[in-house]
Amino acid sequence: MITFIISALKIIILLGFLIFIHELGHFLVAKLCKVKVNEFALGFGPVLFKKKGKETIYQLRLIPLGGFVSMEGEEERSEEKGAFNKVCIPKRIAIVAAGGLVNIIFAIIVYMGLQTYTGNNVTTEITQCTSGYAAESVGLQTGDIIKKINGKTVRRQSDINKIVNNSNGEELTVTIQRNDQNIDYKILPTVLEYNATGMFLESEHSTKIQGFDSSASIQNQGFKIGDIIISVNNINVENDANKLSEILQDNIQNNNEKMQFIVKRNNEQITIDVTPIKEKKYLLGVQLKKADNTFANNFYYAIFNTGDFAFSIIDNIKMLFSGKVSTNDLMGPVGISSVVAKTNCFQEFIYILALISLSLGVTNLLPFPPLDGGKIVLLIIEAIRRKPLKEKYEIGIQMVGFGLMIMLSLYVTFNDINRIV
Repeated sequence: MITFIISALKIIILLGFLIFIHELGHFLVAKLCKVKVNEFALGFGPVLFKKKGKETIYQLRLIPLGGFVSMEGEEERSEEKGAFNKVCIPKRIAIVAAGGLVNIIFAIIVYMGLQTYTGNNVTTEITQCTSGYAAESVGLQTGDIIKKINGKTVRRQSDINKIVNNSNGEELTVTIQRNDQNIDYKILPTVLEYNATGMFLESEHSTKIQGFDSSASIQNQGFKIGDIIISVNNINVENDANKLSEILQDNIQNNNEKMQFIVKRNNEQITIDVTPIKEKKYLLGVQLKKADNTFANNFYYAIFNTGDFAFSIIDNIKMLFSGKVSTNDLMGPVGISSVVAKTNCFQEFIYILALISLSLGVTNLLPFPPLDGGKIVLLIIEAIRRKPLKEKYEIGIQMVGFGLMIMLSLYVTFNDINRIV
């Protein structure tokens, strides 16, 4: 019961706070532009608390899954002083965009702070070359600093991993700094085959499935989120993710295609026969030096880590529209609540807070009605035409968009519940 209460509080605090700052963004910019705000509400449904200000009614409602700022002349055009439809288009765009932008800026600041505090960064200085791998074979040495790969500057281990993993095994030009000299090496990355399950586990001390990779066809072979892997090929792996990984790699060496998993689901043991997905990864075969844990170092690396974080959601949206990610991978309030409830420490909670804030901000600015991005598109059309659309057309567009959003929300919620159950 206490666990349930704590989980519920975490969900309410996180979603409530993100919705609050989103609506506060709209509210403050509207006030700055001298637009009359009739209502500022957090939540939907029955009103729990209401207070009348100078011109705005402030409300707290029962269901903490949304909120709204109701401005004079926003839904229906008004001739009253301070009406939304009476201010210039740039100001209206600023008011509409403010909510999403506040979420994005908040996420970046929080993530930047988290990265600066956490540290644990890795430089591009080589401490050891692994025997038998590509780096050793071409003559890279301890103390060499990798500066560029294929002419692209690398500053972190993740930069190196990204370029090498995307090389498809093709020859790379690696520029290293040795004794104040830059030397170019032509390196053919070492290729390793491995069995990929596409599953995310809770930790190295747990074999409970927390999620699936977007390309995880293994999910369709019978696994569900929440399953606990008990054994693989009759070898016990419960609570030992490292042992599970070893068995998967032994399997590829023995060319044993089928693997038998036993999982615990709802206090019941289920047998699942699985064909793992064979993947390749490419390596230079170097171990790199950890960065000194100083504020200056952590702040330096945090800048680049935060950049990756900020653009990750945009990359995900691109993959969605290009078909590389399915709508089945989308997550709604139910799925988000499930993830938030499982956070185990304050740092993890703050990370999820930043991630959801970024997703909320970027998604809200997509150019689809009734999202804020859709409203911005209508305002841009109005600017081009130099007159607004007819009110009935504008309402019709918003209603069609709202209907599509409701259907998508129901679909995503159904998938969320299916994954959890």
